[in-house]
Parts: sequence; structure tokens; C-alpha cells
Amino acid sequence: MKSYRTLLFIMAVVALLAALCATFPQGGVEVAGTKMRFPSLEKVLNPQKQLDLEAFLARQDSLDAVLDMKTDSLSAYRQQLDSSDTRFWFPNDDDRFFDALFAEMENTRHTGRTIRIMHYGDSQIEMDRMTNRLRAYMQLTFGGGGPGFVPFATLIPSLTVSTYGTGDLVRQSPFGDSTVVRAAGNYGPMVQDYHVAGGATSTITAGTHRSCDSRVRRFSRCKILFCNRPGPLEVTFTDRNSGYSDHQYQAEEGVHSMEWRLDSATTSVRLSVSGHADIYGLMIDDGAGVAVDNIPMRGCSGHQFTQINRQQLAAAYSMMDVGLIILQFGGNSVPYLKSQKSIDAYCKNMGQQIERLHQCCPGAKILFIGPSDMCSSIDGEIHTYPMLPQVVSTLCDTVRAHGAAYWSIFHAMGGSGSMTAWVQRGLGGADYVHFTQKGVDLMGNRLAKAFDNMYKIYQLRKEISHEQN
Repeated sequence: MKSYRTLLFIMAVVALLAALCATFPQGGVEVAGTKMRFPSLEKVLNPQKQLDLEAFLARQDSLDAVLDMKTDSLSAYRQQLDSSDTRFWFPNDDDRFFDALFAEMENTRHTGRTIRIMHYGDSQIEMDRMTNRLRAYMQLTFGGGGPGFVPFATLIPSLTVSTYGTGDLVRQSPFGDSTVVRAAGNYGPMVQDYHVAGGATSTITAGTHRSCDSRVRRFSRCKILFCNRPGPLEVTFTDRNSGYSDHQYQAEEGVHSMEWRLDSATTSVRLSVSGHADIYGLMIDDGAGVAVDNIPMRGCSGHQFTQINRQQLAAAYSMMDVGLIILQFGGNSVPYLKSQKSIDAYCKNMGQQIERLHQCCPGAKILFIGPSDMCSSIDGEIHTYPMLPQVVSTLCDTVRAHGAAYWSIFHAMGGSGSMTAWVQRGLGGADYVHFTQKGVDLMGNRLAKAFDNMYKIYQLRKEISHEQN
């Protein structure tokens, strides 16, 4: 075939395809039970732009360079942060929101305190995913160690710590496959507890996964938090490495704790309990500094905190020295939020949760982490859920109106359609909703960097104040 005929053939095929694009029904045509679709001419001529993920992530490096130079004014640094993809949105635009927390965490070297950061979330944080990167940064910067607040028995495995519970245990919780849902809301700070009626044992062993930071693999402090029921509770603590053992006893009803401090760090301990009590959890830490707790709540919307007995929750928080509460929710609700009315209802309820936490833990700052980009198949193509950007915007406004800060994974990963780029690079899962381990580590590091940027601003502010005095 001569070249001009080949060209004419190609042009004819292109013209035929263009005609199909222009005339094919947008809803598709059903043939033998199968719906056939054809892209519109507009989509062919104006394809959706793909996020250049490498260039997008490289923006953070340029921001780091500006902050590290320390040659510009504080307001210029703040302006740089406000334009960052990993910025925080603060109530009343108060960029000093974390200053008091940073000061307290710095002072743990002198006060001997262990300040807690409690990270609640849905399945995105299961297995200590994302939390472990934030913990590594916080403990490197401010000291401390250990995996933090863990349940008496673990339902979902963790990369960081193994908690194996046996005995007369009944899980009580308003979510998940709990055996008992309690109308009175007698749950602990993990939005669950284990009721012991007789005897039970919990064995806690440090994780060995390669992603575990070295500081999380040792602990020298153990505190059990519980609500005593009629009759006494006896607890025996054993360091499985050294054989050290100690026994404590509590007869009074109500919320209590028992604590053990070792002279040297260990990697495995056991607690044996006898009596009747609701075990809220175990604080497994190492020395003064910061403890970062991973509290996954699979399938939850984040609306469960108002289902906990207020007095018991407040009493428990008062024994934990909580400096920051992180709420990472929204992803489970996005597919069902199809109108502004439904979005407003969801966010209103979320505001009520924040208010409840303010009431029960008034000394803690609250940070809300919104949903990531999430995609589904729409007319045979992968697209961001249509209402997701509006969910993010409304959540941000609601959270700030209730005195909490907001951090957006949606923006930190590139906005609408970005999940496609993350999936293509092995950072997002095949469901276009969850991250892979590599992806969630990257996102956890971006959250840690966001805190580090604010800490640098805090330090610069202190330097300027010192120089002026």
C-alpha cells in the first residue's frame, strides 16, 4: 500500500473514532447485558492532567531549604508555611497553637513527665501505620520511648508491639465485633475495654519489624488503667527478661491506675489480674519525653466519643497526662455523603465529638486529620468521589470553629485525582482508598515534617524574643 493511502486510512479511522466520540450516548449502550461506553470528544481532546508526583513532593525540599537558611523574617517563614501542601489550618489562624505543647515537651527533660499524644483513627492507621513515623520524630526530638497506650488484648496485629491476652476477658465497645455494647457508655479512652471477671493475663512484647524505630523496642514504665467493679483487683507485674515481679492491690471502686518503673529497659512484660474490673489499657513507655499512642477504630466515622461515659473518660484522661489528641476520620463516610446537607450533618456531629473531648481533656490540644483523596469508578473511569473536596473544606471549617487544628492528607498528597498517581507508583492500594506500607510511611513522614516546620517557627520565635530582651 502506498504511503498516501496509508495516511488516508489512518485519517479515516481517526475521523470515525471522532464521530463515535461525538455521537455515542454518554450513559453508554447495553449489549447482551454488558454496558459499552465510549469516551466523549471533550475527554479525548482535553484529557485529565496526571499529577507529577515527584515534582509535587519535591516542593517540601524547597520549603525545608528556606526554613533552614534562617536569613529572612519570621513573617516570611510563616508565609512559606501557609503556601505549603502540608500546612496546618488553625482556629482563628493562630500560628502559636502548638507553642505551649512544644514548651511542655521540651521541659520533660527537667520535669520527668511523659506527655501523651493519642492518635485515634480508622483503618488508615491500623497496625501502627502512620503513627509510627510521627512517634519516631517526636521521640527523637523530645525524648521518650516505648509503643505507648495499648489494649489488654489485641484484635488487630501491630508492627510495633505484640499484646497477647488470655483468661476471663469480654471486650466491650460501641464499634467492631464486640461481645457487649454497654448502654451506660462505660468504655475507656480507647473507646473500648476488656471486662475481667475472675482472672486474666496480658503479655506485652516489643515489635521487631524493620519499620520499628529503635526507641519503640524498649520500655521501662508500665501503667495499667482500669475501672474497678465491686470487689478488689489484684495485679502482678513481671519483667520476663529479668524475672523481677511485683504485686499491687486496689479495693476501691472507680477509675484507678497502677504503675511500675524499672531500673533498666526491657522488651517483654506480663501482667496478671484477678478480680472484677474494666481494663482500659496499658501504658508501655520508656522514660521522660513523649509517648505516642496508636488507637485504630476500624470502620468508624469518628462519632463514638460521645457514647463514652463523660465522668469516667475525664477521670481516665486525668491519669494519662495527655498533651495532644489526634482524630483521623472521614474516609469511611465519604462514599455516603452525596449532598451538602449530608456533609453538614456529618461535620456537625464531628464538632460535637471535639467539644466532648475538650470537656473531658481540657488541657489537650486537638488536631483533626481529614480524609485522603479517594477514587471510585465513574462511567468506567477512575475519579475522585465528587463530594470529597467539599467534605474536606467543610470539615476544616467545622474543626477550626470548635477550637481544633486541621491537617489535610487530601492536600498533602496532591488533591483531586492524586490517588491515581500514588497507586501507579506503588504508594496507594488497588482499592484507590488506602495507602500501601510505603505510601503510608511517606504520608506519616509528611505529617512529622509538618510538625517539625511548626517547631522550627516556635524556636525562631524564641530566638527573636531572647535577642530582643
